[in-house]
Amino acid sequence: MANFTITGQVETPISLTFAELSEMPAEVQIADVQSLGAKRSGCAVKLSAILDRCRPLPEADHLGLHATADDFHASLPLDAVRDRAVLIYGQDGQPLPLAAGGPFRLFIPDHSQCKASEIDECANVKFIDRIELTIGKGHDNRPRDEDEHRAIHEH
Repeated sequence: MANFTITGQVETPISLTFAELSEMPAEVQIADVQSLGAKRSGCAVKLSAILDRCRPLPEADHLGLHATADDFHASLPLDAVRDRAVLIYGQDGQPLPLAAGGPFRLFIPDHSQCKASEIDECANVKFIDRIELTIGKGHDNRPRDEDEHRAIHEH
């Protein structure tokens, strides 16, 4: 069964699975992310609830999202996404399939409202297997201009 880890500038590094996420309290669950404006369906957990489990250190100011499957990495300002983002982990009562961006996918509802230039459509990272809290911006290989952005979506 797939899991993802949270490491870096945290008090307690953790590893979570579909089953553990599905057992989190109802008040941190999102039954269907379409209710948040997602173009896809699936169940999710609020990112803030996941971060509460690992307890980021006070100096941690960036959230690194790492997807080994497609070597995609994004580093986002933690304060801009902590209370907005959700982690999609399931669909139809099963783990999120690869075809839907699984095993885990970050979704930031209305990302333009984050009021941070680093938050764009590509901040909604799919295939996540590791989250890393950092001091300062971490590894980020998102497109830097419209040509790069267009090229990545053509693949």
